[in-house]
Amino acid sequence: MAVTMELMRAISAAFNSRDVERIVDCFTDDGVFCLARGPESVGRTLKGKAAIRQALADRFKQIPDMRWENEEYILAGDKAISIWTVRGRGTDGEELNYQGCDIYRFTGDKISHKNTFWKLVEHKDRL
Repeated sequence: MAVTMELMRAISAAFNSRDVERIVDCFTDDGVFCLARGPESVGRTLKGKAAIRQALADRFKQIPDMRWENEEYILAGDKAISIWTVRGRGTDGEELNYQGCDIYRFTGDKISHKNTFWKLVEHKDRL
């Protein structure tokens, strides 16, 4: 099955709803979600719905108004890329206003792998 714009918009709506169960339903049972931040070179790898559910629940407690805006999509068979700006304010005071993208792989109409990247804003003179 080829990924459609309608599917990508539904996934985006699920994430912007911050309804964890609605988001988790977008993944296969053994889906993998690589977060942008974390201790690994890929950020942090979540495997399976239980791990994804817990991480998202924790994230939305820390950033209750997290949202993705200005989305664009590139579709290629069972793969897709979404390009966006993430915004929100963390309970620790961090202001999110980052450009980023997700690289998706699908099995049918479910996400089997999602890899998230976003720009880090630093106020230092280093490349």
